[in-house]
Amino acid sequence: MGRPISRRTLLRGGAGGVLAVGLVAAGAGPLRERLSPGAGELPGPVPDAPVGDERLERRRSAARDRTVDFYTAVPAGHGDGQGLPVCLILHGASATAADYPEFGFARFLSDAVARGAAPFVLAGADGSRLGWEPSSGDDPARMVHEELPRWCADRGFDTQRLAGWGWSQGGYGVLRLGQSFPGFLGAIAAFSPAVSPGDRVFSAVEALRGTRMGLWCGREDPWYDHVVRLEEALPDPPQAGGYAPGRHTRRYWNRVTPAAFDFLAASLSN
Repeated sequence: MGRPISRRTLLRGGAGGVLAVGLVAAGAGPLRERLSPGAGELPGPVPDAPVGDERLERRRSAARDRTVDFYTAVPAGHGDGQGLPVCLILHGASATAADYPEFGFARFLSDAVARGAAPFVLAGADGSRLGWEPSSGDDPARMVHEELPRWCADRGFDTQRLAGWGWSQGGYGVLRLGQSFPGFLGAIAAFSPAVSPGDRVFSAVEALRGTRMGLWCGREDPWYDHVVRLEEALPDPPQAGGYAPGRHTRRYWNRVTPAAFDFLAASLSN
């Protein structure tokens, strides 16, 4: 389980090892998440919890000028989710929204609610494999800001209460979303964000003031040192998160998802 980050913990934590195989530096090309195939380890555990109303639909995105997969999950026992707040999902470079059922996100969500978390909805759509910044007329961040809430409102979800969750390049993307549209997200959970000192996240870090933040990263992750520096640069300390043994893999991300969902549920219910 995650725990709030303290600067003392950061200073004690050390850099940890760096796995460079199959990865490139942020900004130098697409980051490929090291999932279980070929990575020498299995994904982390997925809760043995029921799946509620989980859907994968197709929607036309004007911001991306293409049709994308639109994923939603409602916790078991909460019908079609009408009136529930929403956590928007931003994936990493090697994933798409079609992967979310296999990743077990609906089971993590039902498990969180069964453990006592306030119910909320997960919603996400396909971003670019090159990241969440606009490029050549393709603007996935604008899709998340303008279109995803509209698609969620069509389903009756409460889009006045929004949070964001992302990992790897999606962690970078959700931080940029919070910076570009202050007040849009009431809370952000970022796993192993692919950030680097001097990039746009660092340059605009002051824009995250007032946003509730959860920040997690494995100590053996190639981005660990950069994430620690980001935590030190944040205008407000994170309310959740932490550092523990782990790499840039779904095995690590699955281990910290329950803590992140607890944090998001509490933030959305306030």
